[in-house]
Amino acid sequence: QVQLVESGGGLVQPGGSLRLSCAASGFTFSEYAMRWFRQAPGKGLEWVSTIDSTGAIDTYAQSAKGRFTISRNNAKNTLYLQMNSLKFDDTAVYYCGTQTWRGQGTQVTVSS
Repeated sequence: QVQLVESGGGLVQPGGSLRLSCAASGFTFSEYAMRWFRQAPGKGLEWVSTIDSTGAIDTYAQSAKGRFTISRNNAKNTLYLQMNSLKFDDTAVYYCGTQTWRGQGTQVTVSS
């Protein structure tokens, strides 16, 4: 069955960095565009970034542009999100997914 397992979240100070990973299995990873989403406490699900199946094209929400970088390694069936210059407002559960599937998420907390 399809599995998407996020990791790499944690507690970080404002201005710090984290790298999230998403290990995919149960489907042909290299054929799918992949996305990162997030859900902050008390808020709805927010799209963060998308990368096409080859890794050649990436797009970002305005809140992530210039600070976050999405990437993928199709040989390892793994999706990444490098997050720099983190802000308090980046505190959320981060999910990876496709249009159909989504993982369980990893918590990112930005706090001093």
